[in-house]
Amino acid sequence: MHYDMLLLRFGEFTLKGKNRTRFEKAVLNHVKLLLKPFPGASLRKEFGRIYVVLGGEPYEQIIQVLQKVFGITTISPVKMAPVELGAIIETAVALMRELNVAEGTTFKVNARRVWKEFAHSSQEMNHLIGSPILREFQALRVDVHQPDIELRVEVREQAAYIFSDVIMAVGGFPLGTNGKAMLLLSGGIDSPVAGWSSMRRGLEIECVHFYSYPFTSERAKEKVIELARVLAGYAGRIKIHLVPFTEVQTAFTRTGQDNLIITLMRRSMLRIATMLAEREGALALVTGDSLGQVASQTLSSMNVIGRSTELPLLRPLVMMDKQEITEIAKRIGTYDLSILPYEDCCTLFVPKSPTTNPNLWVVQKIEASIRDLNALIEQAVAATETLVLESGGAIEGRNEEVIQEDWF
Repeated sequence: MHYDMLLLRFGEFTLKGKNRTRFEKAVLNHVKLLLKPFPGASLRKEFGRIYVVLGGEPYEQIIQVLQKVFGITTISPVKMAPVELGAIIETAVALMRELNVAEGTTFKVNARRVWKEFAHSSQEMNHLIGSPILREFQALRVDVHQPDIELRVEVREQAAYIFSDVIMAVGGFPLGTNGKAMLLLSGGIDSPVAGWSSMRRGLEIECVHFYSYPFTSERAKEKVIELARVLAGYAGRIKIHLVPFTEVQTAFTRTGQDNLIITLMRRSMLRIATMLAEREGALALVTGDSLGQVASQTLSSMNVIGRSTELPLLRPLVMMDKQEITEIAKRIGTYDLSILPYEDCCTLFVPKSPTTNPNLWVVQKIEASIRDLNALIEQAVAATETLVLESGGAIEGRNEEVIQEDWF
């Protein structure tokens, strides 16, 4: 198939009144970022739409990329024609020819005269274009209610656009239009889905990952970096903070309160993530908690753990079951990485009987008994390394020497 451009349609944010311009600008910037690998493509914007003029670039690959842009609901590959009836008919027939329709296929023409100076009305256009198509493709049948092919023709002042496919995209709110949050990213199935769901609602996210070298392996860290890279494919670029958690974690093992160790760990993780959020200008924390899934995700546990931060704690998956989360993970491309059998720090020192109903007063007393806990948390934040991952695969780090020695 040969197409001249792609038509991108916006979603629910078009109802945002005075803020609509800001949302559209965010989508446009996101599209620009993801189109960098396609230098021949260019952008054109109209009210309520973006057009990608292909300039010889492969439309299938660009559609795959743009389906990930938050705020775009559908994409149509389009053939262009001069605003002249004969040229429009010729282009419409050419499109039907390239579709290679089978015997008995039903179709209808849905013409729309946006430019009112054009000589023929929308209703006239349906007949003027449909008749020559039927003459050339006698196997076709007309069905104006539920056709197999709906051939759409839009006549505008600059050109006529002819297309039939409407391809679903991710939808949601444009990236970053609802602020920035810190995602606690483990190597499991849930947290990448929570990150993707947050971005789809307009949040820019930065990832925080806790590792416990030498108890966790290099491959476990690389797995999480790859998960963040998949998320970067949706965001264009994404930042991941890698926090050394060994000293904090081992401090809890010395308290003799094995059944509370997960609760204690998660409270410290939230404190560290909160400090990083304040440093990076993020206004909330995002976790992959799903109510009742494990001991730390009972309502009682989430209450005690959540009280360790004053930032809003967002849990996009809290009412989803595992099957729903898994299906999304497969759809967004994180599932196969998440099931790789590399341990993370949350799987270390897991007690046989973790509490499902922790007492906040007891937990606070245990934390107060660890004299250097605050110092250990501050040291973990100070030793945190940051990578910036781009959708094309590039990696930027603030400290190249540390990255080379430690991560790769």
